[in-house]
Amino acid sequence: MLQKMKRLGSYLLIIVLLPYIITVFLNGPAVTTSANVDEGYIMVENEGKETEMSIEEYCIGRLAKEIPASYEEEALKAQAVLVRTTVYGQILEGGSGVVLPDEFWTADEMRKQWGGRKYNTYYDKLKSAWEQTDGQVLMYGDKPANVPYCRLTNGNTRDGAEVLGSEDYPYLKIKECPLDIESKEQMRTIILEEMDVEVTSTDTAGYVLGVRVGEETVSGEEFRKTYGLASSCFTLQNYEGKLRITTRGVGHGLGMSQYTANRMAKDGGLFSEILTYFFEGTELKEVTDIVRDTE
Repeated sequence: MLQKMKRLGSYLLIIVLLPYIITVFLNGPAVTTSANVDEGYIMVENEGKETEMSIEEYCIGRLAKEIPASYEEEALKAQAVLVRTTVYGQILEGGSGVVLPDEFWTADEMRKQWGGRKYNTYYDKLKSAWEQTDGQVLMYGDKPANVPYCRLTNGNTRDGAEVLGSEDYPYLKIKECPLDIESKEQMRTIILEEMDVEVTSTDTAGYVLGVRVGEETVSGEEFRKTYGLASSCFTLQNYEGKLRITTRGVGHGLGMSQYTANRMAKDGGLFSEILTYFFEGTELKEVTDIVRDTE
C-alpha cells in the first residue's frame, strides 16, 4: 500500500512538472520559459475549505507568513528553498489526493499585516526570492530533506536525533548561532499562576525535552504550545505565589535560524551557503530529480 501511494505521488509530480520537463527536453535546462517547475496547481486547506491554488501563489503566501519580508534577499531565498522542499516532499509522500495543510497568507492578509504602502514592495521581494530559486530543493540522498526552521535560537540549533528520536536526519546538527543572542527578542518572561511543575530533562543545546505537570509528564514543545511560550528553551521559577517562565529564543530551535540566516546574508553570504551551514550533508538539486529518482 505504501509503495502504491509513493507511486501515485510520483505520478502527481510528473503531472505538475510535465511542462517543465518537456521544455528542458526540447530546449535544454539553461532555457528560461514561462513553463517552469513552479507553475503547477495544488489543493490546499484554507479556513477549513479545500481550494485549488497555483504552487507559486501558495508558496509566496507561506513565505509571507513564515519569515519577515524585511529580511535580506539571500535569507528570503534560503527560506524559499525550504518551502519548496517541504511542499514537494508533501506531494511525494501524500500521493495524488494530497491536500496541503500548512498555513499561508492570502493577499488580503499580507495587506493587513504589512499595510497597503508596503504591500507591493514586500510582495515583490518574496516573489523575486521564489523565482530566483526556481525549481531548487534540498535533497538528502534520493529524498527531499526534512528542513525545519525557527525565528531565533538560544545561541545554538538543536540536534535532530535528540529532538526527533531518530537517526534519519544526520544533517540536523547543533550549529552555533552566536548572533542570535544579540537579538532584542532573545529573552522573554511571562508570569502564570503557581503550579506544581518542573523541568525533567533537557537536550544538549539546552532546550526542554520533558516537563512534569502534576503527575503528568509532557514534552517541552507541548508545554510551550499549551502556555503560549516563545521558545521551548525555558526555565521555571515559583516566586511569591506565581510561576515565572523565562524563555530564550523564538521557536523550537531546530534547523535553520532565520535571524542568523539574515545576518549571514547581510555579511554577503549566499542562500546556498546559508543552507549548507544549517543542513550540512544535503544537496541543492532541481525538483525534477525527485521524479527521476522515484520512477
